[in-house]
This record gives sequence, structure tokens and C-alpha cells, in this order.
Amino acid sequence: MTLSAVHTRTDAYPTRLADETWLERKDPVFWGNWTPQAPLTRAQTEEFDKNGFLVLNNVFSPAEVTKLQAESSRLRSGEASLNSDNVVTEPDSDAVRTIFRLEDESSLFNRVARDERIAGKVRFLLDDDLYLHQSRLNYKPGFTGKEFYWHSDFETWHAEDGMPRMRAISASILLTDNDALNGPLMLMPGSHKHYVSCAGETPDENHKSSLKKQEVGVPSHGALSDLAAKFGIEYASGKAGTVILFECNTIHGSNGNITPFPRSNAFFVYNAWSNRVEEPFAANKPRPDFLSNRDPKGPFEIVSGKIE
Repeated sequence: MTLSAVHTRTDAYPTRLADETWLERKDPVFWGNWTPQAPLTRAQTEEFDKNGFLVLNNVFSPAEVTKLQAESSRLRSGEASLNSDNVVTEPDSDAVRTIFRLEDESSLFNRVARDERIAGKVRFLLDDDLYLHQSRLNYKPGFTGKEFYWHSDFETWHAEDGMPRMRAISASILLTDNDALNGPLMLMPGSHKHYVSCAGETPDENHKSSLKKQEVGVPSHGALSDLAAKFGIEYASGKAGTVILFECNTIHGSNGNITPFPRSNAFFVYNAWSNRVEEPFAANKPRPDFLSNRDPKGPFEIVSGKIE
């Protein structure tokens, strides 16, 4: 598809234009219908629809958490033979910031990604089969862990990956305790109902800098101030084993971590099978495959049972 053809497509969420604008969301948040057999209660479903995120406590047992922590440490330690393309370091050091393609780098995390306790709930909310658009291990070390600036994931996935609609959900599995002090996920509840169309064109190879520090495709200070005044800011805390589901357009970010206590999480982006990516809506070419699964072979099978 040529760039001119891309620009003639119907674009429900135009962005990276001359001026920043706010658009109303055109897609549902909860795509299905609740029944008593649903994997989430009615109250949980309504909370996700209203706020754009949901905290699920004690999803994984202490024994399962121990296994996941050990695997996380192995992946970061240098013992594992990781594909260098999948590893991002901190902006000012060689310390590991993020490991992508967890489902390829680790059979254990591949199993976790398809676990019914997470994927089953996401499939219910999106009312569709699923595939992984992206996965990663985020590590925010004590004392030096850097912040992740405010953004909507969907704005980037739409502009640079070609995700057509807001029909994706991220799941963050806490591998360490997250509290108010060590750089937890912060979210603006209700912000997912509005789309901030960001100003400015997408530079070529923007992902190379944005993975370390995101500066393109983020709302202005004025927009963030207005969003915070309208919706407030909450942080999602929990013990290791907690899972945070958040909608693809929810404005979120996190502070740096200057405590001695590291913060890490496994992060899976579930996209509806019917919402597979196309050509980018506001970039000359798509981001690399490790950031955007462009050729999924089919929906994955959801599995149940303890993590062994």
C-alpha cells in the first residue's frame, strides 16, 4: 500500500497533524454482554467500562509468582540468549529497561500470556478471539529507574503500527510489590472516553528514541492538565501476583523510582483478531515486528491450570 493510499483510507482517529485536538471515542469500551457466567462480575465490568482499567488482586499464587520472578531474573541476568533486537536499555546506561517478545524469549511467559485468568477476561471484554500485538518485560531498578511519560498507547499503535480501532487491552502482571513510592502505573480514570489527537509529524525511525524517552505522540502539558483536572489521577498498586487490565486509550504513565526497591512487571497487549494492524495511519512505515505483531498466524488458544 502506498503512502497516498494510506492517506485516503477512512481514519476514525486522525493524529500527528498540525494542531492538537480532542475527539470523542467512537468505539465501545466493553464490546460484549454481561451474563452471570462471565469471568468478571457485573461491578468489575462496569468499573472497567467507566474507568478504563481494573485491578485484579491475587491472580497468581505465591508459588507461581516465585517461578515468574525467577524467570524474569534469568532473562535479565545475561544467562539467557536473548535476541538483541528485543532488548532496550536505560537512556543513560546499559542497564536493561525492557525485554520485548516475551512469548518468544520464554516458554514460561508464553504460557502465562495465554492463561485463562488473564486472557479469558480480556476475551470477554473485547468479545473476540485474541492475539498478542506486543509483549514485554519492564524493569524499573531501585534508585535509577526512569519514568514513562504520559501517553495513550492507542495513539502510537494507531499512528505508527496501523491499529484501526480501540479494541485492545493491556495486562500488566506485577512481579514485584508496587506501591505509591516505587514508580507504579498511574492512570487518568475516564480519559479513555476521549482521544487526544497529537500535534506534529512522526519522524523516521521514531521508535529508536521513543522506547527510551517518548516525545512524539504525547499530549501537550495543557491537554494533560485539562485531562487531570477533568478525570483526576490514580495509581494502581498491589502485591506481586496482581494483574492490572487497562484499556488501550487510557492516559497513563509512571514516575521514576528513586527508592531502593525495584519494580518490574510482565506486560501483554491483547488485540482483537478482527482489529489486526494495517499500514500505519501517521508514519511512513510500520515499526519493527518486535513492537507490532504484523503477521499473526491465528488467534491463540487460551489455557487453564496452574503455572508449572
